[in-house]
Amino acid sequence: MDYRMNAPLLPMDMAILRAGDVVYLTGTIYTARDAAHARFAELLKNGEALPVPKGECIYYCGPCPAAPGEVIGPCGPTTSKRMDAYTPALIDYGIVQFIGKGARNATVNAAMLGRAVHFAATGGAGMLYASRITACELVAFPDLGAEAVYQLEVTEFPVVVTFDFIGNDVYARTQNK
Repeated sequence: MDYRMNAPLLPMDMAILRAGDVVYLTGTIYTARDAAHARFAELLKNGEALPVPKGECIYYCGPCPAAPGEVIGPCGPTTSKRMDAYTPALIDYGIVQFIGKGARNATVNAAMLGRAVHFAATGGAGMLYASRITACELVAFPDLGAEAVYQLEVTEFPVVVTFDFIGNDVYARTQNK
């Protein structure tokens, strides 16, 4: 199925999605890659709030600098597995939507079950994704450059559900064939 949904998704929206569904997100998402996730872990360890609000969506990407007159440069996804060590703690904190590329490990899938969803964005489509971003604002960790946390406003941002609320996993289905 294809859906057009507002980001961040509400729990009732996430509950209807199934692995393989295409979702066009419109609203707010946040970027965060490896270095930002390491800082998230320190903040959580110290009992501090994250710069990404609970219930939001994290897009695993590090945007390229914008060309003159552009909102943002190319910003395609990075490999989700690189954030697997941090993801269960983020889910416990309340971050429940993730966009990246590739499968997650069994520990992350167990943590997502009934609480979070994972979406895939297409690798190599950084310009397409940039064209769907209408605003970009630095939120945290400016010293990290492209790996800082940015708040993005997106319109019709295309993603595919790869792990849904009830445990369907697109990657498990394709690996078993």
